[in-house]
Amino acid sequence: MLGVIILWLVFAFLSFGILGMNYLYTKQAISKPWRIKINKNYNPQISIIVPTYNEEQVITYKIRNLLKLRYPKDLMQIIFIDSNSSDSTTTKIKEFVEKNPDINVKLLIEDQRRGKSSALNSALKHCDGDIIIVSDVDCFWTPTILNDVIPYLADPSIGAISGPKKLLNSGDSQVTKNEDSYLKTINLMKLGESKNSSTLLFEGGFSAYKRAALDSFDPYGTGSDDCGTVVGILEKNLRAIMVPEAKFFTVFPETWNEKLKIKIRRANQLIKVFKIYFSLLVKGKIKNAKGIIIKNIVIYLLSPFMFLFFVAFTIYLMLKMPPTVLLLLLFLIPKVRNYLIESVINYLVMLYSFMLYIFRKNFVSWKQPQSRTLLTERMLIEKGLI
Repeated sequence: MLGVIILWLVFAFLSFGILGMNYLYTKQAISKPWRIKINKNYNPQISIIVPTYNEEQVITYKIRNLLKLRYPKDLMQIIFIDSNSSDSTTTKIKEFVEKNPDINVKLLIEDQRRGKSSALNSALKHCDGDIIIVSDVDCFWTPTILNDVIPYLADPSIGAISGPKKLLNSGDSQVTKNEDSYLKTINLMKLGESKNSSTLLFEGGFSAYKRAALDSFDPYGTGSDDCGTVVGILEKNLRAIMVPEAKFFTVFPETWNEKLKIKIRRANQLIKVFKIYFSLLVKGKIKNAKGIIIKNIVIYLLSPFMFLFFVAFTIYLMLKMPPTVLLLLLFLIPKVRNYLIESVINYLVMLYSFMLYIFRKNFVSWKQPQSRTLLTERMLIEKGLI
């Protein structure tokens, strides 16, 4: 029985302890100064790409948000790339173009949907900027985001920048409350990784790339236009970092069903991304950020299977030693409960996504989450986003 308990403790550590250690390690790294030369006078030509498909519910909000940006208009290009919308999305964009002749705006329309990465690569051919920035249509920036973030890209070691996701409806349901708590943790970890080296996890709400370092979006065809694109940046031995000033705001689904759909899709993409990283490490094609990559491979690819062993040994112990059922009382402690619930959900999602990957279930084109119906003008006005 002692051997079983020891194994249980080992798998408990590999399932949950390693996450806690990673959190503490990256949290400690946050206090470190940036090893970056930030040039506040760096004002390059930029191109902003906004991919769209049937966005009539939110496109007006996005346009109003872009109009509030304080970056010099003569240095800014906006490109909408539409994947053959069947609603009034393109009509509203055309109206915006006609009413703002002083702004450099282009509307590109694909003849069919080929997926977000494909749309971004089509738009990339029309970009004039030295910095390429991507933003999903349901994500909103602060007016000074470009002025605050672009100076980081003046450093020659930085190839790409992303920002933390903030929820506009964080308190609307238990689902959004849990997601908000999870985001605070993951954003802290990404910031710590960035201070040490690079982060592998980018967000579509705001991601900026040096044009010279960007051959294409998602060059290895992982299906992830953000994390998949970071692979190409690190392959050039440049850093990909998350900075707090690049924060963006969006809404999140209020139901577990919609949350799981989003997480499964994301997990399916990450499996492919980490498979590419592993291959590049073995071939010696990535020189920097090796430790960050190995750590993430362990957390996202190995730990879910350790979790299965942990569950099996936990059930065995509860059957052989009934008092161990008291371990479930941990779920009554609020902070511990949220940590355990989100960890368990993420592990189950990753395991399910492994099954989808094995059976070659792909996610080529993106779908609008139902959460967009939750977005209101009042939310955006209160935050000063429109």
